[in-house]
Amino acid sequence: MKISCFKFFIRIFILVNVLFFISCGGASDNSLSPTSTSSILQPSSSAINSLPVIFIYTEANVSIQREDYAEGTVQVFGQGLTDSISEVTMKIRGRGHSTWSIHPKKPYQMKLSDSSAFLGMPKKKRWLFMAEYSDKTMLRNRLAMELGYLSNLDWTPNSHYAEVHINNVSMGTYRISEKVEEGSNRIDIGDNGFLLRIDTKLHGHTDNDDVYFETNEISGQNVIQIKEPDLVQGDQQYNLIKDHIIDFETALFGVNFTDPVNGYLPYIDIDSFADWFLINEIAKNQDAKSYSSIYLHYIPGQKIKMGPIWDFDLGFGNVDYSDAAYPQGWWVYYHWWIERLMQDPAFVNKVKERFTHFKSNEQYLLSKIDEWSQMLRKSVARNDDIWGTLGSYVWPNSVVYATYNEEVEHLKNWLQERFVWMESEVEQL
Repeated sequence: MKISCFKFFIRIFILVNVLFFISCGGASDNSLSPTSTSSILQPSSSAINSLPVIFIYTEANVSIQREDYAEGTVQVFGQGLTDSISEVTMKIRGRGHSTWSIHPKKPYQMKLSDSSAFLGMPKKKRWLFMAEYSDKTMLRNRLAMELGYLSNLDWTPNSHYAEVHINNVSMGTYRISEKVEEGSNRIDIGDNGFLLRIDTKLHGHTDNDDVYFETNEISGQNVIQIKEPDLVQGDQQYNLIKDHIIDFETALFGVNFTDPVNGYLPYIDIDSFADWFLINEIAKNQDAKSYSSIYLHYIPGQKIKMGPIWDFDLGFGNVDYSDAAYPQGWWVYYHWWIERLMQDPAFVNKVKERFTHFKSNEQYLLSKIDEWSQMLRKSVARNDDIWGTLGSYVWPNSVVYATYNEEVEHLKNWLQERFVWMESEVEQL
């Protein structure tokens, strides 16, 4: 699809205005070329806090729907922070559940026509545009991922912030993320592995064509979805993974569950279980206890591993309908499997060891919050000009502050109080 001169100059007009607000005067010595993104206006030293800018156009400017892909093109202006991308074809649709149905700023899934690096992240076709609408810091998911990078989990999604424009309309600041999916540069389950997700059947979280099963512990409103590979309910692979998870549960809840041979230990990788638990417990992640987006993976002949971590919109106190709002108190501890594991002294010792590791990085995490918030400050101001969330209640905020700086300070204070409470409690386990 070729760019019309009109479309191109619209994009340049938007980009120049973005840069103007970032740095008065921008980089006026640079020229703009209508045929190449390599000569795009680059930010000056005073514009170092700018973000990449993404332009998406759908064919005939059709609106983006939740279920069906719209064809179109995408172009990235890297701003000197990442590689620019000339216009390439893609298709895009909505994603999410409550984030799609409740909030006006929508999240999206984009699928490139060819596998490609995007914003400096490894090659893949699918990329997620996370709106971060209810998290006014826009940092909670990014903070959780940083904990993931500090962990023993096999893989944690990368992400990059950008300003997004769709059909010449500014949509504000998004966090562009890798998707949780099988792949050698994402979650590597080889040729015969399984990627699973514990999720709820409520509120449209499962579709008619989803393949899932229940266990003795996970049943009723919750199921274990088989995300990878594509298989048929009841076939040989389906029965293999279902039976293996049930065998693990049987051993875990058996009388001799701590036995190194006849208990749960032959089934699971305790390092991944401990780190998954602690990251979600530090965040006091609302959904990770017993609701949704709880990932695990298994390769036959190896052990079940938890992860990757995902979905922390309602973490770090950003919820007003449960005790997860407060930095004190256990939460993910009461996950079906974790509560039983915490009755094994060997697992408790592993949790103590790994908590010490995460706690030792507290100041590092606080410094990253400062770094990210400074990087986002001007972009968030423009985002708020569009969506007007600062100073207003957005479901399910537990607190409402008038300024971005206050929101960020609340997040930092909450995290520090959480570490204080957990340090005391972990010592007593």
